[in-house]
Amino acid sequence: MTEKLQSYYLSKVEPFRSCLLALREIILDHNPVITETQKYFMPCFCYKKKIICYLWTDRKTDEPYILVADGKLFDMPELEQGKRSRMKIFRVDPEKDLPLEMIRLILNKALENLSKEQKNK
Repeated sequence: MTEKLQSYYLSKVEPFRSCLLALREIILDHNPVITETQKYFMPCFCYKKKIICYLWTDRKTDEPYILVADGKLFDMPELEQGKRSRMKIFRVDPEKDLPLEMIRLILNKALENLSKEQKNK
């Protein structure tokens, strides 16, 4: 983990810090090819240099969420579109157990979409 990324995670107060770090581990453990970098001051996760998602926090509540890069391709009521044209978010309550099955489903769909995109090129 780079120093900037470490600073990002450590700048958060509990329970948000632990939640973001747990989400980071879940995403990185999901597939050995997934890598972490930083874009737009937030942790960014890529698969073969293609962005899958970001980790970020709500400006008002500071609660964490996963920002899914091609969320518009997902037909899942658990993801919020908001005013975004391309991305959707998946909110995570840091006071509850992480919804592992849903997070894995989102990551699987993101990887499927990237695979389809690469085959169509």
